[in-house]
Amino acid sequence: MTEPRSYRVEAVVLRHNDWGEADRILALYTRERGKLRVVAKGARRIKSRKAGHIEPFTRVTLQLARGRDLPIVTQAETVDAYLPLRDELAKTGQAAYVVELLDRFTYEDASENHAIFRLLTETLGRITFEPDPWLAVRFYEVHLLGLLGFRPRLFECANCGEAVQAVAQFFSALAGGVLCPKCGAGLPGVWPVSMEALKFFRHFQRSDYAGAQRARPAPEVREELEGLVQRYVTYLLERELNSPDFIKQIKR
Repeated sequence: MTEPRSYRVEAVVLRHNDWGEADRILALYTRERGKLRVVAKGARRIKSRKAGHIEPFTRVTLQLARGRDLPIVTQAETVDAYLPLRDELAKTGQAAYVVELLDRFTYEDASENHAIFRLLTETLGRITFEPDPWLAVRFYEVHLLGLLGFRPRLFECANCGEAVQAVAQFFSALAGGVLCPKCGAGLPGVWPVSMEALKFFRHFQRSDYAGAQRARPAPEVREELEGLVQRYVTYLLERELNSPDFIKQIKR
């Protein structure tokens, strides 16, 4: 099938890089074509009409034209700028984590995924307007992993298949989920997980956002759950993300 000479997409800008004397390369996650790289010619010039529409975290509609190497942005219009994400450092850090997570896990394959696009835009909106973005980001992590095919097994032991009992368990990134005490004790590379943290992890996994909002984990459980998911993500990506360090610096 021949690529059309011009087409329109709705996208969130994940990041941009300077290119040449005045251009920018944009990494986008689009509703229609998944992840794309495009070039915005002249976007770094002071009088550029596109510049304000293509900042990271911005939701935009773009008209793209077929280029020699990459599609070229011919028109750009902001759908939602999520302005508080730029005005408050704590929100900036959380938004940076959300887009970096998606950026690292996805490739340019021209396949649409409306569910991921919807999760991304809803999460940016929640971080924008909610006083405490912790829940929005944890819900995003758990459901993004599921949509990408990395949904961890939390209701039965990932090794023996027996139902998880109401006691502390272990988590194995290699096995892709929880290990019961019998299977996990003494194994290298597994992490203990409290039943309280596991309870909320399971709740987020099987709930919509309205249901997830009923959760009220204690501060130590929040910290445990956040650390558990980030260790799992690091294992899957085989590298650490940059944004968690930025978030820690902001908190300090």
